[in-house]
Amino acid sequence: MQIKVLSFIFAQVITTGTSYEKLSREELLIEHVQLKLDYQKLQHELAQLRRMIFGSRHERFLPEHPKEQLALGLNVPATEQPEVVSTQKIEYTREKKTTATKSHPVRTKLPGDLPREQVVIEPDEDVTGFTIIGKEITEELEYTPGKFFVRQFVRPKYARPLEQEGKPGVVIAELPPRIIDKGIMGPGLLAQIVINKYQDHLPLNRQQDIILREGNMKMPASTLGDGMTKVVTQLEPLYEAHKKLVLSSDYVQCDETPIKVLDKNTKGKAHQGYYWVYRAPVANLIFFDYRPGRGGEGPKGILKGFRGCIQSDGYGVYDYFSKQEGIMHIACWAHARREFYNALDNNKAGCEYVLGRLQELYAIERRARDEGFTHEQRLQLRKTESIPILNELGAWLKNEYGKLPGSSFGKAIAYTLRRWEKLCAYTTDGRLEIDNNLVENAIRPVALGRKNYLFAGSHQAAQRAAMIYSLLGTCKVNGINPLHWLRDVLERLPTHPINRIEQLLPHLWESQV
Repeated sequence: MQIKVLSFIFAQVITTGTSYEKLSREELLIEHVQLKLDYQKLQHELAQLRRMIFGSRHERFLPEHPKEQLALGLNVPATEQPEVVSTQKIEYTREKKTTATKSHPVRTKLPGDLPREQVVIEPDEDVTGFTIIGKEITEELEYTPGKFFVRQFVRPKYARPLEQEGKPGVVIAELPPRIIDKGIMGPGLLAQIVINKYQDHLPLNRQQDIILREGNMKMPASTLGDGMTKVVTQLEPLYEAHKKLVLSSDYVQCDETPIKVLDKNTKGKAHQGYYWVYRAPVANLIFFDYRPGRGGEGPKGILKGFRGCIQSDGYGVYDYFSKQEGIMHIACWAHARREFYNALDNNKAGCEYVLGRLQELYAIERRARDEGFTHEQRLQLRKTESIPILNELGAWLKNEYGKLPGSSFGKAIAYTLRRWEKLCAYTTDGRLEIDNNLVENAIRPVALGRKNYLFAGSHQAAQRAAMIYSLLGTCKVNGINPLHWLRDVLERLPTHPINRIEQLLPHLWESQV
């Protein structure tokens, strides 16, 4: 550190002609503190880059020291002394298992609803006249690749008798309505293609190879692309009905994620578009909306007229909703926690204290979830256990604020205190979540998909993908098989009444089966 300071001073003298002999002790001290802050900032940035390249992506925190040690140099509230517990020596005899009695590992039980194919194996010995006293059944899970077949619609033609004049001479039945009129692909294949791309992240060129290998048919990429476009066009009324249900909720979580889009007006590189994602945690619905940019016009347009609670990260666009009548804007503790996790290299003891208290808050939430608490029970639990922890943490952060404002630890404190009321607002309603992780989980399929198909072919294609992500994401969070749902919807949609389109939405579809 001293070498770096001296090197900097020497460089300043050479380049600016500054004479440090004329500087006072106070000025040199200020210069030294500034250099120290710059050094810490560079060390923090280097640690972040190393973590991004070589480190683990998870943010799991395991404190290295007990909480009692943190109070030595940090104004950290000392924890209460553990209760003295009386002990009693208990002796018992445990039977030692021998090799002969050693238990075998239990195999995973195969699902009972899967079809069974029996293979009967008779002994080599002649068993004529023997009596069967039982059976030994051994099961294994098998798989047969998807099979292609051709469905023929056979319509006999009938010639009308001559005596029936005034009517058409040939009688033939009408074709049933199909999702793509005169199309070569049936609803099952169309559903599989959509699921393969947006659920299993298989680009169309890979699906071409699968169709050629398994179906012995060369399917042009244009045919596959046109088929998907027509499917999504037919699903648009369903998407609009889904959108209304999501926005009719009084509690939504918001986030956004980038997507590369080919644009003829952007020469030499792809356009950076964004999916804005909205999740209604109570109703368990997910909604994607594509926008060409990351400006506030996206959420402002979608959430126009919304009344209720909006939860988001610290992105400045969402601050607009804090000023709107009828809206409560709450923040995300996961993002605040990430600030302290990233500052561990700067102030290990202080960050460990904060992360330790946040672990206690998350343990309370996990207990409420594991024990199946109602919203009212979770609210009472937060009032009893979470609010005291938040009060202590808030007082400690205010006491530490300003000591090292330029450090990453100081910035983490500033980030948290600026949003303190929004971060604590989740304790006022048992329906609210402590963080925004539910909506971030809904974004993961997009992150995986864009690594495979790389970009959307146009702004219209990006919006069509948003429609599919909305419906398939809702299938996932409601435990519905997306392939079964989509195939059934594509078969029923041509004749389904438009005024009852909500019946085909994923979370309502199960009751229709």
